Order: sequence, then C-alpha cells, then structure tokens
Amino acid sequence: MVCKDHLVSGEKFNILEYENGILKTDPFPENLEKYYESDEYISHKDSSSSIQDKIYHLVKSYMLSRKAKWIRKNIKHGRILDFGAGTGEFLNKMKSYYWDVEGVEPNKFARDLGILKGLNLKSSIVEVENKDFDVISLWHVLEHLPDLDQKLIEFKDLLVKDGLLIIAVPNYNSYDSKYYKENWAAWDVPRHLWHFSRDGLRDKISKLGFELIDEKPLKFDSFYVSLLSEKNSDSSTNPLNAFYRGYISNLRANSTGEYSSIAYFFKKA
Repeated sequence: MVCKDHLVSGEKFNILEYENGILKTDPFPENLEKYYESDEYISHKDSSSSIQDKIYHLVKSYMLSRKAKWIRKNIKHGRILDFGAGTGEFLNKMKSYYWDVEGVEPNKFARDLGILKGLNLKSSIVEVENKDFDVISLWHVLEHLPDLDQKLIEFKDLLVKDGLLIIAVPNYNSYDSKYYKENWAAWDVPRHLWHFSRDGLRDKISKLGFELIDEKPLKFDSFYVSLLSEKNSDSSTNPLNAFYRGYISNLRANSTGEYSSIAYFFKKA
C-alpha cells in the first residue's frame, strides 16, 4: 500500500510487512522532526482552535480519568513513567492520585508546556536516572519510535517485577481501516513508523517476557480517526459519514475485538 502524508509534506510512503502482524513505513525519513512541524499536530499543544480540536480535547479530558482508573484497578499507588508525555495532562492526573510521576517528551515545545505545569519531563530515556517503575505507559507513542526493538528492551529494564507496560496503538485490522484504506488517518505516515495488528503486537511483547492481562478498547478513536479520514479522502469532511463509520467500527468490534485503537496491559514476568 502507498499512503500520503496529508498533514505536512504531501509526500508518499510505502507500507511494508516487517514481522507477522506488524507493518512498517518505508522509507524512514532521515529528519523526522520536520514532519511534526504543523499547527494541526494537536498532541503537542494545549490550545483548541477548530471544532475538531475542541472535540479532541473534550474526549481527551474524559479519557484521562478513564486511563487513571484502569491503572489504579491494577496498582493503587506507585511510580509511573509516561513515555511521549506530550504536554503532561496524563501525568498531572496521576499526580492528583499521589503517584510519583516522571515523563519523557522529545518535542521541546510540548515538553516546555509540561515543565511549566511543574512536571519532571526529560527529552530522552537516557536522562531517566531512576529505575524500578511500577508502570510505564505509551499512549499512541510506540508507533512513532524509530528504534522500536531497542526501546522495548529499555522499557522492560526500567520496570519492576510484575510492573505494567501499557501500550495504546491503532489497529490496522479495524473496520475503519478497511473502509478508508490508504486514506485511513491512523496510517499517519511518516510520523507513524510502525503499524500493528492485535496479534502482531501481543506476540511481539509476549516474546519479551510479558503477559497480556487486559485490553481496553479506545472507542472514541474510531470516530475521531474517521473524521480525519473523511478529510483525507476528498478534502471535504463529512461528519455524518464519519460518525456512521465510527459507529459501525465499534459495533463490529464488539464481537471481533478489532477496535480502531486498543490499550494493551502487559505484566512483566
């Protein structure tokens, strides 16, 4: 499949098989940073200008509480590292439950916003001095990492025994992916370097010595991704069709488990 960068460059990239159930973007750009240089890249800012942005932040605010609840169901209190922390809203939520929080955010603009909130954010994982985290979370981050295999090993080393590795990623076997095909917004090339199926991700993490203990569907993602995909398809967003496709995606996934995005909870053995 060939997909277009609809956000920044207009360039086209190939989607190739990497491992069973895992695809990769080809080629990897030499300078990834320039592909994030857009006012529309919403996860690196706090402001809401368009209706689309307002919807995103409204859902994001609701999901912060949901994510914290999911974690606290397994571990009531402890130390958490959020990798790809953005502007730090999730860490602030965990901090409100008296967790010891630390984050890594490579983007300077987003990191500076988080630091202004009083958070301990680093620019890279090598700057993380403390180890023995009870939880490491990556909310729509793993797909962005060039050194995928190396980072997974590093995350394992930073976790305590029975610690949780939480990974949320899009699922290319979802209905909305099949419907929108190359215009599916969650391909998001070249910012998304990796693309996962449920089986592909679960198998890869399990081989590192983790046990899958839970999956949580991110049901709002199907609607948001469909809305962006409509824009990619013909440059004129159709919110009614986007809502319908998001609804159908979740409806079908109720029986198949193939949601648009899924949060996986892995326990370190």
